[in-house]
Amino acid sequence: MAQVRRARIEVDRMLSGDRVTLLLAKVVLTPLFIAAVTLAGRRWGPAVGGWLAGLPLTSGPVSVFLALEQGPGFAARAAVGTLAGLVGVACFCVVYARLSRTRSWTLATAAGIAAYLAGAALLSRVPLALGPTAGGTMAVNLLAFRCLPIIRGADGAPPAPRWDVPLRMAVATALVLLLTATAAVLGPKLSGLLSPFPVFATVLAVFTHRHAGAAATQQLLRGIVLGSFAFAGFFVVVAAALDRWEAAATYVVACASALVIDVALRPLLASGRSQ
Repeated sequence: MAQVRRARIEVDRMLSGDRVTLLLAKVVLTPLFIAAVTLAGRRWGPAVGGWLAGLPLTSGPVSVFLALEQGPGFAARAAVGTLAGLVGVACFCVVYARLSRTRSWTLATAAGIAAYLAGAALLSRVPLALGPTAGGTMAVNLLAFRCLPIIRGADGAPPAPRWDVPLRMAVATALVLLLTATAAVLGPKLSGLLSPFPVFATVLAVFTHRHAGAAATQQLLRGIVLGSFAFAGFFVVVAAALDRWEAAATYVVACASALVIDVALRPLLASGRSQ
């Protein structure tokens, strides 16, 4: 009996250590990703910032942590939900872009988030399979990209306040912690649908709208939709391969796929800026 108790204590200690390691990874890696993208957006402008914001900078870490904590099968099913959630992101971008030309950032934000939530609520009631979900998501994002208006004469944004980067880092990290902590209750489908919630896109859009105007906001949101194609490519690989391959190999291939798609679509970003 004493040996059994010691074994249980040792197992509990190991599990506790793993939980601490995962928690530290969440609170360190996520804000570093966000800070890097924020600084890149400032360096190369709102279109590139939006393009980078469209990548799975929060949903990617969420997926990795779900695989580690809930298992590869759970994370693979959640990846299908994340693909579907990109439909809501496209709705957010189109609604915000349209309203930014004539309305305040508060109304545009409220309407954009409402559009995202409406899309997620609708899709939560629909059975999701990888093939139809991926095809439908790509089609919606292509339509959104074509529908987003372009306004000439975008001005550069003024210097951001000192609290801007820490705020973005904190909000994104909180989203990762919240989704991974509630995943067992939400289930894979809803966890996936909520994973691409446009927190980062909202922060970028509001700041750009307030300080640089509607033209720069159009560029930003076009970049986010364009980045969503690479986002989708990442999660197609995760959904298709995670329960068949080793997790490390799956995420390496997923990242490589997203990078290839990003590079291939970069000329579209340049053409959008030049118009």
